[in-house]
Amino acid sequence: MAAAITLQALHGLSDFETVQELRCDLRWKAACGLGLHDTAFDSSLLAYFRRRLARSTRPHRVFEAVREVVKATGVLKGRHRRALDSTVLEDAVATQDTVTQLVAAIRAVIREVPGAAEVAAVQCTAHDYRDPGKPRIAWNDQQARADLVDALVGDALRLLGHLPERQLGEKAANAVGLLALVAGQDVEPADDSDGRDGRWRITRATAPERIVSVVDPDARHVHKTRSHYQDGYKAHLAVEPETGLFTAVALTPGSGSEHHEANVALDLLADEDEPIDAFGDTAYSTGPTHQALRQAGHRLFLKPAPLKTAVVGGFSLDDFAIDTAGSTVTCPAGHTVPLSEPSGQKMQRKALFTEQCTGCLLRERCSTAKAGRIVTIRPHHDLLAAARRQAATDPDWQAAYRRWRPPVERAVAWLVAHGNRRLRHIGTIKNNAWLHTRAAALNLRTLINLGLDHNGTTWHIQTTT
Repeated sequence: MAAAITLQALHGLSDFETVQELRCDLRWKAACGLGLHDTAFDSSLLAYFRRRLARSTRPHRVFEAVREVVKATGVLKGRHRRALDSTVLEDAVATQDTVTQLVAAIRAVIREVPGAAEVAAVQCTAHDYRDPGKPRIAWNDQQARADLVDALVGDALRLLGHLPERQLGEKAANAVGLLALVAGQDVEPADDSDGRDGRWRITRATAPERIVSVVDPDARHVHKTRSHYQDGYKAHLAVEPETGLFTAVALTPGSGSEHHEANVALDLLADEDEPIDAFGDTAYSTGPTHQALRQAGHRLFLKPAPLKTAVVGGFSLDDFAIDTAGSTVTCPAGHTVPLSEPSGQKMQRKALFTEQCTGCLLRERCSTAKAGRIVTIRPHHDLLAAARRQAATDPDWQAAYRRWRPPVERAVAWLVAHGNRRLRHIGTIKNNAWLHTRAAALNLRTLINLGLDHNGTTWHIQTTT
């Protein structure tokens, strides 16, 4: 069964198509240990096996088994580079609008929570919630749409507020929590509302971690650039750039600071037995990541994020002489001011050039603020400043980055090829399991192309002479 789901992940087939291949393709029969006349099994067993695997203590055992094969061959011996990257995988559900989500979430509470149906019969009047469809209104009438949203949010809040107080099971608790999220993520108090009279309108902005569908509450809007977003998840990859082998993978929701590339990178490299050269783009070049990876003994080739300037072509942070130990900052004009102690939630330090900027000949290249230039120093400043200097001046660093960072894009292309950018499962757990199986299958294909063989005792790479 494990061989079957590995081949399924490699070729991107449905459960039905996988069983058909097992019945009709001799190559699949040989790979899965079936005889010529074996008729395989019912396709529902694949879903059953995946569920059992997900509930087990080792849900990614297929990936782990292939990793042991990689280790036995010694193909990574002496290859101490790891390229890091992430890519968006599109979810398996349709993106739902606010009305659809509210109706579906209210129906789920009525269905799952004991006593909710009786409460809804009294408190919920905006729609007949026995009907799964949208309410029938004049959808081309903006005011009618606004009134409907206001009424649906009111229904949701009254339903939540009047539910009987009792211990809820997992499904019921999830339904209540989802309704609370959906009822608040897309709305704000109406223009003439004081926020307490229960009148609502669609918000003019998108919530940072907006649920895109109640069918898959883990799917999110994912922004890879400022102007482009997709709905789905992030796949995080660590790849050996010379062979293209995946050394670690992880799938997370597409938003949230805990799912940022820099934070996940620490987990991707946690199982490395010895120090490595880590290559990554600007998403990985954060202060905490630099500190943690350096403490682990790794060499870093993480592209620094470009510094912003207050004036186009003007002075950036690196044009100031910053002495964090001595708590002073000297500007390009030679003025020195004290650096404050760390404060605030982000523990930032500030240097104020309010008086020094007055009459300064370089002010036009430095700041447009009336109060003058304020230099903000964040934690790990010295680490990041040193990384920027190395990236700008060290030719060996630059050559290594240009040579070993781009191959990870090839691995990303392999991962999403043949329609595999769109996921086939719902939820983080199931899709993370698929990602690990897909990476294991691609690793096996790479090993076979490199000459994978078994000598009766162990796995090895057969070299040609």
